[in-house]
Order: sequence, then C-alpha cells, then structure tokens
Amino acid sequence: MAYNGFAIDEYLDAEAVTAQLDRLIEKPVYSIRRDKLADYVQHYFEEKCPQSKAMIAQAKKVIPGGVQHNLAFNYPFPIVITKAEGAKLYDIDGNWYYDLLQAGGPTILGSNMPAVRDQVIDLLKTCGPSTGLFHEFEYKLAKKISDLVPSVEMFRMLGSGTEADMCAVRIARLKTGKKNILKMGGAYHGWSDQLAYGIRIPGTKGLLSKGVPGYVFKHTDEFFPNDLEDLERKLKANRLNGGTAAVFLEPMGPESGTRPVSKEFVRGAAKLAHDYGALLIFDEVVTGFRIGLSGAQGYFGVDPDLTVFGKIIAGGYPGAGGVGGHADCMAHLGAGLDSSGKKVSKAMCGGTMAATPISCAAGYYALCEIERTNACEVAGRMGDRLTKGLQGLIEKYHLPFVAFNQGSICHLDSVGTMHFAIDWKKPWTIPHILKETGIRQKEMEHMGAAYMAEGIVTLAGSRLYTSAAYTEEMIDDVLSRFDRVLAGCGLIEG
Repeated sequence: MAYNGFAIDEYLDAEAVTAQLDRLIEKPVYSIRRDKLADYVQHYFEEKCPQSKAMIAQAKKVIPGGVQHNLAFNYPFPIVITKAEGAKLYDIDGNWYYDLLQAGGPTILGSNMPAVRDQVIDLLKTCGPSTGLFHEFEYKLAKKISDLVPSVEMFRMLGSGTEADMCAVRIARLKTGKKNILKMGGAYHGWSDQLAYGIRIPGTKGLLSKGVPGYVFKHTDEFFPNDLEDLERKLKANRLNGGTAAVFLEPMGPESGTRPVSKEFVRGAAKLAHDYGALLIFDEVVTGFRIGLSGAQGYFGVDPDLTVFGKIIAGGYPGAGGVGGHADCMAHLGAGLDSSGKKVSKAMCGGTMAATPISCAAGYYALCEIERTNACEVAGRMGDRLTKGLQGLIEKYHLPFVAFNQGSICHLDSVGTMHFAIDWKKPWTIPHILKETGIRQKEMEHMGAAYMAEGIVTLAGSRLYTSAAYTEEMIDDVLSRFDRVLAGCGLIEG
C-alpha cells in the first residue's frame, strides 16, 4: 500500500459516499432497539457507573448542564473520566473504554504519551506553565510547523481554533481590502459570531446560531459542499458588494469530512478563490498533522494562503490554536511592516495565555514524536482496518448505515443527521427538516450510549478517530464490541 507518510492510502470516492448518504436519509430510522437501549441503561449506566451519575448530579448545581464541554454530553448522563493512557480511557467507577473520541481529534499519538508528558513535567519544574514573556519553545514550535508545512512561512500561536479562525478573517480583509467571507455550508470554523453561520447542515444560515444577531452575518455567506458552480456564483455576486476576502475550507469536507468532498473540488475551490482575488484559508484544526505532517494541503497538493491549526499543535494540552501562512499575509500580525519594510495595517489579535511555555513545549515534542514514529500513517492504517470491519458488520446485519474514512478520521453514520440540507427556495420544507434532524440527533445519542456501554467512546455516536496507540488486535476487539451493538439495532417505529 502506498501511504507515503500520509494517513490515506486511497482517497474515497466522494460521489459514491454521498450517494450512500442520500439513500440513508430517504429510509426510515434504524437505531439501537428500545429494549436493548433500556438494557444498556439499567445494566451498564445505572449499575456500573453510579459514581459518575452522582458526580454529574452534583455538577449540575454549579455547571450548566453538568459539563463544561459539548463533547462531554452523553446519554443518559455524562461519564466522569479520571485516567487517559494510550488508546484507553478510565472512569471514576473503574470501567475502561477504547478512546475513539481522542479529545475531538488531537491525540494522534494516543493519550498522555510519556514522550510528551515527561518533557512537559521537566518544563514545569524549571519554568512553570506561563510567564507572559517570550520562551524558546515559541520559536521551536513555530519553526517546526514552518518546516513541516510548506505554505506556512510564519506562524502565530493562539488559544484555540476559534480564535485562529477569527484572526484569519481579519488578516484576509486587511490583505485583500475586501469584505465578504465565504464558507462551506455545514462546516465548523469555531463559535465566533461571524463564522457561526451555516453550521452542521448546509443552508441553515443563522438558524442554529442562537444568541447571534442576524446583522452580524451581513458579510458572511455559505456555498454548498462539493459544488464549484455554487461557489463561483457566490464569488461573482460578491463582486457587487465589497468583494470576497476569503474562502474557508475544511479540506476533507464539512464537520471533518462528515459530508466528504472530492480532490477535484478542493483544487477547483483553490483556483476559484485566487481567480476572484480572495485568500484561500484551510481550516486544518482536525486534519493538520493527522492526515500527514504537511496536513491535508500536502496530501491534496494545494497551497493555501493561510492555515488554521488547533488541538494538536499543543499536543493535547491547553492553548491549542494558531494561524500560519504566507509571509505577506502574516505580516498583518507583526509590527505593521512587511518583509520589505513596507508599512501594512496590523490586525487586532491578542491572547494573554496564548503560546505559553507549556503549550509550545507540548506541541513541539508532540510533532517531533509524530514525525519520529510515522504516527499519521500508523493511525491511518488502523482507520482503514476499523472502517473495513464496520462495513462488514453493516452488511452482516443488513443495516442502512454508512461507514467511510479519510485515513484516521472515520465515520459510522447511522441516521444521516448532518446530510440533510435546507433549500430556501422551498421554505415550507424547513420545519420538516429541522424536526427530522432533531429526531435523528436523538438516535445518535442513543447509539453513542450503546457504544459506551460496550466500552467504546465516540464523538457524538458517529465519528471515530484512531490513533497510533492502537494495534490490529485492539481494532479487532473494538469491532467485536461494535458487533454486539449493531446486532441490537433495528427499525425504530414512530
């Protein structure tokens, strides 16, 4: 197999996968049977997780919903994790799980790896987590990223992917002198006001962005994934209203490839962005250093103007965000001068706790270890093994589910919640779509609970990240657990 250092041996057929997902949402809902779900709730969650249940009940008194992060919401109640090691997580009641959540994707090496942890402990002994001043690891991390990702001539560390996306918008507007931002419908670029548009489901515009005034989206629009004609229509329209400053892409497709896009689309979108004088911005919060050391852009052979990073660049430690790119773009984050000494406008950008010694050291050593161990390719092979096994189980139990992967980013879609789209030319269909996706979202939660009861932690019951800490034997054990869940699935009436 020709992985060549990337996590992907052979890129998926985006058109074929899309057709499978189209058929999935046309069918009635199949999920974990109600009797089986009730059995999991009683005999696993109630009997084996009493300390988690009790702690969450107490937490709800002081924390809205009982948890601090959306990924931690699980049916019937969140599980309290006390230990992470390699490919496994351990809860407060002494149960252990295979970790296919991986904190949302960053721990491609596996959790709490000694090669990174030991270096962080050493730094804490000498410097502490933060000083507010420059530390040598700021340079080491920036240089490492620049060496690995050809498009990144300069890099600026921030506190999160959300902050990095916000910063990228400001750079794009200053660099181009234009106003408008275009993003793929369904893609996620953090939760800032202006980018919380068209999230989860293409065509939603601001419907799912509660608390954000509509006027904030005056200069933000979405285009349909995998549709170059729609992108060009939006680019042409923007010419009459301030031009397009940037085209944002999640390079594998919205929501980390939940709705996959083709290589041709990615390369075509890059060309269109530049043809219309916009910056191309790759959001590689998930794909950066997971698809390959040069990111998804290296795999696709595309040179974005700016790249947004998150999660992995702090090695799974706090302070996980940053933006990098061409020097002429990044000059807008400097002292107001470009490389030739010409004065340029400086973008407003800050963050007292960005680029702390602990986050930069963790990120630097994580990237070194990923490079040393060829972790991207190893994790990708595990993703291929997992996906092939899931496809076999789907066929075994005659389920309409769809399993596919982009290297170590794997998807097991049982209900197609995020494959719906809203057509504003048919507004009478919107209430039905929102109702249908709500029903299917609940079934994703039920599936996630079933997986957890079998010792598998997933992202929202549908996305699965493999890491280099997995072995073939572990993947086969994971599949045996999925087998037990899928054996208990069937048509959900009503």
